[in-house]
Amino acid sequence: MISAKLKAGALTAVLGLTLSAPLLAQSQSVAPTTTINHVLLISVDGLHALDVARYIQDHPNSALAQLSQHGVTYSNARTPANSDSFPGLLALVTGGSPVSHGLFYDVSYDRTLFDPTNTTCSGGAGNMMVFDESIDLYGLNHRSLNVIDPTKLPHRLDSGGHCVRVYPHDAMRTNTLFEVVKAAGGRTAWADKHPAYDLVNGPSGTGVDDLYTPEITNVGGLDNTHSVVCTVKNDYLKVAAIINEINGLNHDGTRHPGTPVLFGMNFQAVSVGQKLAKDNYDHSCTDDTDPQINQQSGGYVDGAGTPTAVLDYGLRKTDEALASMITALQNRGLYDSTLFIVSAKHGQSPINPLKINKPGHFADLVAALPDGHSNPAAIAITNAANCSTGPCGFVQDDDIALIWLQGQPVTDQQVADYLNTNANALFIDEVMGGAELTLKFNDPGHDSRTPDVIVQPLYGTVYTGSTAKNAEHGGFSFGDTNVGLIVSLPSFPASVVKTPVATSQVAPSILHELGIDPQSLHSVQTEKTELLPGLPQ
Repeated sequence: MISAKLKAGALTAVLGLTLSAPLLAQSQSVAPTTTINHVLLISVDGLHALDVARYIQDHPNSALAQLSQHGVTYSNARTPANSDSFPGLLALVTGGSPVSHGLFYDVSYDRTLFDPTNTTCSGGAGNMMVFDESIDLYGLNHRSLNVIDPTKLPHRLDSGGHCVRVYPHDAMRTNTLFEVVKAAGGRTAWADKHPAYDLVNGPSGTGVDDLYTPEITNVGGLDNTHSVVCTVKNDYLKVAAIINEINGLNHDGTRHPGTPVLFGMNFQAVSVGQKLAKDNYDHSCTDDTDPQINQQSGGYVDGAGTPTAVLDYGLRKTDEALASMITALQNRGLYDSTLFIVSAKHGQSPINPLKINKPGHFADLVAALPDGHSNPAAIAITNAANCSTGPCGFVQDDDIALIWLQGQPVTDQQVADYLNTNANALFIDEVMGGAELTLKFNDPGHDSRTPDVIVQPLYGTVYTGSTAKNAEHGGFSFGDTNVGLIVSLPSFPASVVKTPVATSQVAPSILHELGIDPQSLHSVQTEKTELLPGLPQ
């Protein structure tokens, strides 16, 4: 059972919120329903519900099969918004979507920010918000030092009128599970793919006691994601960290602070195995010597989700890592009291390789239209795409296009109407702008982060000309958003829930199982996020 100290702390510490009497009373009525002392949260990027079902069927002795045999498998789980890594992870750890936490992509735009070089916040506000591998501090041989270079961060005016740098955690508008559990007296840890995942610390900047972020994509250096073997090697750095934490150590094996109450990591091998048109296509991974993998096509063989050898390698190595965690928990006598959750930040599309269509970047397609250089709406899009800094808008595209306009004499509705008129030429399935956009997101006229227009292309379309990848994520399609989700505990009976659920429901459910009020999460309060159905009481 979770400690009395942790339960008591949860009643009074909600990270900057003053608890009202009704909320405090509600907190006191929440009781843990199982003897859960730890939660291990695992995100396997790209893991579809279909991948889980097929893998368990084909590998009945696998770790995923073991977890499902005493757990709840949610076969119809979806990410709550666009499926980039940032909103995908934040759904799992805040209980919300960009509506509350405010992050649409790891590279996005904010109408209140200033360029990293604008240290006085002078001139008009509005700038890209870049939180990817490019903000790392690099050493010799273009190798990341796994810390953030503050000179690469954007600026903003704080409440006192001072021009300050914006770290990823500063961009968070709501708190995270890690902050809530830590405030309640529990130790926390997380491992992910970039130092920019400082994000999970939440607005306090201190939510994670042990944050480990070995860079997977070194700018100008080794990009592990060119090879599923090198990606597995990077994943296994984080796996070793989890094993150390299970054993009561820090991620690097030093000290002995005890096993975290809440900890976990992100895997990349499945996502990379899905994406690569050819594994190790540039021969940069010297560890990639398996003839069944090296230089072979990744992704799926067919629309039924049959994995290629490259993807199968990523799935097998990920499952083997999960098995090692189960063994470590058993050896420490912690397995019976650890809630083990496997899900994903996002899926990947298309699954069917015959559906892939890579026509080029979205703004280039717009510019190539007959009136692409004369229509005001087209000019607004191309201007936003061609301006890299300052208050000039931005276009982010993958298998989605997010458009922030720079304020020309054209409205978001006019841009949306223009795109709808040219939907066939631009491979568009749906355009969200004006009233349609505000049905799902905040009004961009009042929210500095919300795009003016969001474009969902036809399924299988990725707005790129790259030949390196045969799948991508970021959009709202079924392939992007339908992800695996297993919530496992040895005392749980096996069950399958086909009722639609959102991955944002994981966060409040974790707190509930730990005996902490789910309303401690600001996103849960704002978005009225419910607990996952079907969990044993």
